[in-house]
Amino acid sequence: MSMRIGYGFDSHAFKAGVPLVIGGLAIEHAEGLSGHSDGDVLLHAITDALLGAVSAGDIGTFFPPSDARWKGAASSVFLQTALEEVATAGYRIVNIDTVLVMARPKIVPIAGELRERVAELLGVKPGEVGIKAKTPEGLGLDHVAMAHCTVLLESLPAPEALGRMTATAENEDELNAVVEGLVGGRHDISALGRKVPSFDTEDLT
Repeated sequence: MSMRIGYGFDSHAFKAGVPLVIGGLAIEHAEGLSGHSDGDVLLHAITDALLGAVSAGDIGTFFPPSDARWKGAASSVFLQTALEEVATAGYRIVNIDTVLVMARPKIVPIAGELRERVAELLGVKPGEVGIKAKTPEGLGLDHVAMAHCTVLLESLPAPEALGRMTATAENEDELNAVVEGLVGGRHDISALGRKVPSFDTEDLT
């Protein structure tokens, strides 16, 4: 059995007039996070950690900020693509650990709910997801949210790996339906995979 470690980081500034979404969870707050998509800083960091663990690139490779199709998109779509890359490579998540760095809103009161939501999106148990929060004291970053994520993967036995790859293929129609709802037109799932050429990976998502 082989193991892989992935690390992801993302940051976004707060912005008035947009909803705040962190970890796929809508949070009551006066401001949301700016970004090309929904600005979900936590899911972006997790997505990059998963992709990096299997050497599949990063979120900007799959979903370039220059592509208008991803304007306002739910970051769960990005995460699903990363999970498919992990399954195709023959691995599964052992656990993830995350750190959110922001002055407000306070994360500790909703950490349990965040853990449940992230675990649901990843298809793992809540006990396999770590959610921690820190404040950016003395850094002058009170109007910015940052997220760090580390993920541990383990290789799957051959029969289980084949089953995961089959399940991934069967889920393509479901993901296409999500993308169709986002962009108003059917999107070939192959364009989300390793066939995509390299883009400028400046992370504006």
